[in-house]
Amino acid sequence: MAEAPVARKVKHEMEMFGDVRVDDYYWLRDDSRSNPEVLSYLKAENDYTNQVTSSVKQFEDELYAEIRARIKEDDISAPIRRGPYYYYERTLQGKEYVQHCRRLITNGTSASVHDVMPMGPEAPKEHVILDENIKAQGHDYYSIEAFKASPNNKLVAYAEDTKGDEIYTIFVIDADKGTVVGDPLKGATSYVEWAGNETLVYITMDEILRPDKVWSHKLLSEQSSDQCLYHEKDDMFSVDLQASESKQYLFVGSESKNTRFIYYLDIYNLEGGLTTLTPRVYGIDTSASHRGNHFFIKRRSEEFYNSELVYCPVDKPSETKVLIPHRERVKIEDFKLFIGHVAVYERENGLPKVTVYNLPSIGEAIGVLQEGRAVDFVDSIYSVEPTESQFSSNILRFSYSSMKTPTSVYDYDMNLGISVLKKMQPVLGGFESSDYSTKREWAVASDGTKVPISILYKKNLVKLDGSDPLLLYGYGSYEACIDPSFKASRLSLVDRGFVYAIAHIRGGGEMGRKWYEDGKLLKKRNTFTDFIACAEYLIENKYCSKEMLCIHGRSAGGLLIGAVLNMRPDLFKAAVAGVPFVDVLTTMLDPTIPLTTSEWEEWGDPRKEEYYYYMKSYSPVDNVRAQNYPNILVTAGLNDPRVLYSEPAKFVAKLRATKTDDNVLLLKCELGAGHFSKSGRFEKLQEDAFTYAFILKALDLAPPVLS
Repeated sequence: MAEAPVARKVKHEMEMFGDVRVDDYYWLRDDSRSNPEVLSYLKAENDYTNQVTSSVKQFEDELYAEIRARIKEDDISAPIRRGPYYYYERTLQGKEYVQHCRRLITNGTSASVHDVMPMGPEAPKEHVILDENIKAQGHDYYSIEAFKASPNNKLVAYAEDTKGDEIYTIFVIDADKGTVVGDPLKGATSYVEWAGNETLVYITMDEILRPDKVWSHKLLSEQSSDQCLYHEKDDMFSVDLQASESKQYLFVGSESKNTRFIYYLDIYNLEGGLTTLTPRVYGIDTSASHRGNHFFIKRRSEEFYNSELVYCPVDKPSETKVLIPHRERVKIEDFKLFIGHVAVYERENGLPKVTVYNLPSIGEAIGVLQEGRAVDFVDSIYSVEPTESQFSSNILRFSYSSMKTPTSVYDYDMNLGISVLKKMQPVLGGFESSDYSTKREWAVASDGTKVPISILYKKNLVKLDGSDPLLLYGYGSYEACIDPSFKASRLSLVDRGFVYAIAHIRGGGEMGRKWYEDGKLLKKRNTFTDFIACAEYLIENKYCSKEMLCIHGRSAGGLLIGAVLNMRPDLFKAAVAGVPFVDVLTTMLDPTIPLTTSEWEEWGDPRKEEYYYYMKSYSPVDNVRAQNYPNILVTAGLNDPRVLYSEPAKFVAKLRATKTDDNVLLLKCELGAGHFSKSGRFEKLQEDAFTYAFILKALDLAPPVLS
């Protein structure tokens, strides 16, 4: 057997409110990421992980080949019309990254749900604007997060990250020639928008990576001469940027975890600078768009916690009128404006829904909305997300999937009420959706709250007598909704008889705003006890047994995994904690760490005694005990700006020194990536294969090694 690395102990005492905590592994944090001893330890952990998993490396490679074989490697995305062009992305056989492409629209037809981009030899020639495969050469990591064509379609601005640290460089290129226009903008976020054809608006960060400044950049000028439009000095707030569907206004939002206010910039009057749209009022959260002579605003408050939709004249933003009132059981999540319609993305009883309302002609009084038309979906549990649509059309485009329906792009005719499938993710290898079953179950938490669980399995493989293996996923933070969506690589477990389940626990937003508020701050432990209740429900109802139950979560979901491992290690056979936020108390006490200050409204400020002791009661690193733990895989990214690599490293070091079992404990640290791990599409599949091989090995379901 390989010998596990042992991190040396260096006593580091931290005192607060008379309470002394000892962190023997504090030395593992090196913000420069260059300390030879730290890097040596991380490499030793990686070497140990490779040694321990070498017995299933052949199986992992087979899993990878199986997962990759489901992908149509040469494919294109659903084209979107922008001005005189269809824009789309193309993937190539064997290539990790996409090409950004466009073709001229020559038939002169207006947008229609039946519109199809010509592809034959008579069609306009495809033009590759940018090939990420070429740009990625020489980089271990490569990601483009924004790709924005100028209004006249002559230029493209894109934001590039080559480390995984989410610090971007913005380039402008000639869309036809691919040549770079002007010098790149450095040290930026991925927020960038065009304000006309000659000006970019973008956002930079402070030293703790908090987006804090909004800039206006004239093409071909020096970055040093850019105009600062706004500086958010409150370190609880971060700024963001979006364009209205009408493309007439840019909106600058400044938000904390429970407050958001907005400025607007008229792109036809850039000299006017930013103007206040919604005031800075604690507890009021607003987002906006524009149509004609009105702004439309989604507004949440303590009273109207599931949000209302209001509108106001452009020249009198304080004179709001309610368009869609607050409802106790229906949460407004987003809305998209069109010349003649508003499409509202809502959530009811744990599921997303889309309702379309007609609007009067621009210039006419808006008045009271007539009853809306709900978009129909085929599955009982599913996921639906807004995608780019054309403001001047009557077509709503959205992305739809379920746990058994591959990701599908639909165009919905808002006049006729019909949906037309534009693109479904191909799944090769004989996949048939009808072979699988999805359903919703409800666990009961310790306080009586009903917690939804989404479940997937292959009909002819499961026995549902308690003997089936099960992987339970959870997140439960930031009001994020982990809806039951499709992931092709997951089939490599389900096709081996696994049940796959998602616990929609409090702290997420699946059941509305209150669901989130009941799983944060001094109610955070509900997130963990809900997850445990879901696990117990699945065991009691014969979906699995303790011996066949595995759990998985990433980031704040990794905190979830760490917390429940300390609370109920007997309940699980194996656990995967991806880039886990596990050193909660120490991190939240250090305002020099990225995200800390803005996160106090999510977790609490431990400089206050009540929060200090509450957070200490669940912080995974602080609650590792001398007890038996299941098999555990922990991952980290050296360049991760969201969860410092040292948090998972410390967690593993402390577990190794403290736990009383002989089960496998592994740390896999990507030394050239960040929070979202490797960047290539096949590299990501390799990570899935590695994770699944670990889970199957832990359950003794991996095939024997063949010589």
